Amino acid sequence: MIKKVAILANGGDVSGFNAVIRAIVKTAENNGIECYGFIDGYNGLLKNDYVKLSTANDQSASGILPKGGSIIGSSTNANVFNYKVEENGQIVYKDLSDICVENVKKDGFDCLFTLGGDGTQKSARDFSTKGINVIGVPKTIDNDVACTEITFGYNTAVSVATEALDRLHTTGETHHRIMVLEVMGRYAGWIALESAIAGGADIALIPEIPYDINKAVKKINKRRKAGKQFSVVVVAEGAAPKDGEITIMGKRDNGVGVDNTKLGGVGQVVARELEKLTGLEARNTTLGYMQRGGTPTAFDRVLSTKYGSKAMELAIEGKYGVLTVIKNGKLDYVSLEDVVGKNTKIGAVSGNTAESNIRRVTMDHDLVKTARNIGICLGD
Repeated sequence: MIKKVAILANGGDVSGFNAVIRAIVKTAENNGIECYGFIDGYNGLLKNDYVKLSTANDQSASGILPKGGSIIGSSTNANVFNYKVEENGQIVYKDLSDICVENVKKDGFDCLFTLGGDGTQKSARDFSTKGINVIGVPKTIDNDVACTEITFGYNTAVSVATEALDRLHTTGETHHRIMVLEVMGRYAGWIALESAIAGGADIALIPEIPYDINKAVKKINKRRKAGKQFSVVVVAEGAAPKDGEITIMGKRDNGVGVDNTKLGGVGQVVARELEKLTGLEARNTTLGYMQRGGTPTAFDRVLSTKYGSKAMELAIEGKYGVLTVIKNGKLDYVSLEDVVGKNTKIGAVSGNTAESNIRRVTMDHDLVKTARNIGICLGD
């Protein structure tokens, strides 16, 4: 019987982090298990910096269900298997994972819960190979974690994007403009596609379909002939034109084994091109971190609670080295080996690589079929 567990939240923040933490803690407490949280993701695991988590007497994990972000912080630059350190004035990268393993053993944690996306779960799998009892929970607004139908945080991001589209509709219609909304999602178009359907957009450009800007122009001109002098366009930050490259804002130096590409700017590129080719004024809005912050939707609160409760249930049953998932609409779990797929090298890079196993939009998905059926132009 396990007695003591720890949680870490890693990667970009999402609405739902705290709901998962709360569910793990409450399920643990109902089974007489102590719960702790590492501060700032894998950085906290490396530094052995953790706090007690409890819902008793208005303690740390009480009242956090509607709160955005993570009460135990998170990190976007901590691959402890290739960790950036300075030695003798030089930057080098070292595998410091054994320190983390020793910390877990020394602290007496029977299980480590890793709340995060593909990079976080890649490291979770690597720790699993080192003998640590790990259970992952799939987090990301991008909805791109392999082997699950939905990640927590995604629904809230889509809801924020949809509200933005509702507002852009009115100003676009008033001033006869093309309104472009750039949304997050990195290399997956889930947010762009679903918010385009929910928000009544006319065009949706996603990473999975290299776009022809002339197809978008054709759609806009068709609307103009029908008497509609405005159009609404959703662009995923990872969208790219045919025979073109993804638009990037620059490169970060967060170390080896993390995706250092800083995406952004494609919305402005698309707006300029559409204005030039159609003669209509075009305005771009980049939603940015608005999609990550704030209170989670009711859907995400429930999903996060289900995920957290299931994770603790799996720990009690002694099922480790797994990721909690939604499969065929029901709670389930899969091996972390299945989640990382071919990306099996210890400390390997996560993200947009041939070895990565992120979940992208497929052309036979219901969202793609629905978008086409109702006349949304996908740029092809």
